[in-house]
Amino acid sequence: MEAFFIKTTASTLVPATDRDRELLKHIKIGQPTKLTFKRVRNYEFHKKYFALLDYAYDIWEPENEVAEKNRDQFREDLIILAGFYIRLTRLDNTTRIKAKSISFGSMSEDEFEKLYTKTLDVVIKYVCRNYTADVLRDIVAQLEDFE
Repeated sequence: MEAFFIKTTASTLVPATDRDRELLKHIKIGQPTKLTFKRVRNYEFHKKYFALLDYAYDIWEPENEVAEKNRDQFREDLIILAGFYIRLTRLDNTTRIKAKSISFGSMSEDEFEKLYTKTLDVVIKYVCRNYTADVLRDIVAQLEDFE
């Protein structure tokens, strides 16, 4: 389980996002929990990326109405289509493509910025077909202002 916290002026830690708040609910009061502290690369940019993903997912209309819409699969598909993946060889010698991890320890700031730009392109190509990159960036910026 990985969650992000922000230090307040009162020197307390509060969950950084709704997702982090949900993860914290799984820890019982009084339950010892080990925390490993690690400074994050650029938390605001990370939030911006997830605002883009959330917006795109919310407006995405799958063409196959029988299949279930899945947020994690959607995110993984965007990362792969943006060109950030690894190829794995399976036991039967077939190849499997897996999205690269976007965790702070796995992806540098420069690579994450490239991922963001390429993800914008993928979202425009597959989800927001009538948008420009500038319009999509403006929408994401407005969404961030409401968080």
